[in-house]
Amino acid sequence: MSLPPTRWELVGEGNRGYGEHFADVVARGDDVDGEARLADALVARGARILDIGSGMGRVSAALQARGHHVVATEPDAALRAQSRATYPDLEVLPHEALALDPDEHGTFDLVVVVGNVMIYLGEGTERAVLQRIRDLLAPAGRALVGFELGSARAGSRTYPAEEFVADAEAAGLRVVHRFGSYELHEPVPDYAVWVLAGA
Repeated sequence: MSLPPTRWELVGEGNRGYGEHFADVVARGDDVDGEARLADALVARGARILDIGSGMGRVSAALQARGHHVVATEPDAALRAQSRATYPDLEVLPHEALALDPDEHGTFDLVVVVGNVMIYLGEGTERAVLQRIRDLLAPAGRALVGFELGSARAGSRTYPAEEFVADAEAAGLRVVHRFGSYELHEPVPDYAVWVLAGA
C-alpha cells in the first residue's frame, strides 16, 4: 500500500531538534513520564499497549518498565536509532499508523498517540488514521491522544479541537474525556489531551 508522505517526512532534517531536545532532557534526569503515567492509569496491570509514533522511545520504555506489553512504532529511522541507543530493551517497529494491520498486530487495551503525532500525519489522512486506531482497539480498549491545537511546530498543521472531534466521530470513536494536560488540568485553548473509545 502506497502511503502519502507525512508532514514530518516533508520537514525532514528540520525535525532533528526533537530527538536532540529529548536526549538532553533524559540526560539531565528531568521528568519525561507525564504521558506514560496517564497511560498507565488508564489500563490494568500487564495491558497490551500500542504506541504510534513512539519517537525516541521514552513513553514506550516507561510503560514497558511498568510491566505492560508494549508495541512501539516509529517510521523515522533516526528516531528509531536513538530509541535503540537510549532504551536497548525496547523493540520498535518501522510502521506508520496506516501500515498497522489488526490481523497482523492484534488489538490493544490502549493505543497511545502523543507527542504531536496527529498534527504531522500525511495531508488528508487524519480520518483514516483515526479509523485505523479504532480498528486496533480491543472491545473495551481506549486511545490516549494529545497534541498542540495550533500549528506551533515546523511543518505541522493547525488541528482545531472541534475538527478533531468531528474526525474522531466519523471514524467511529467517541470522546470519553478531554483535558488540558497529562496531569488532567482543565481544557486549555492551545493543547488537548483526549481519551477516546469506540462509538
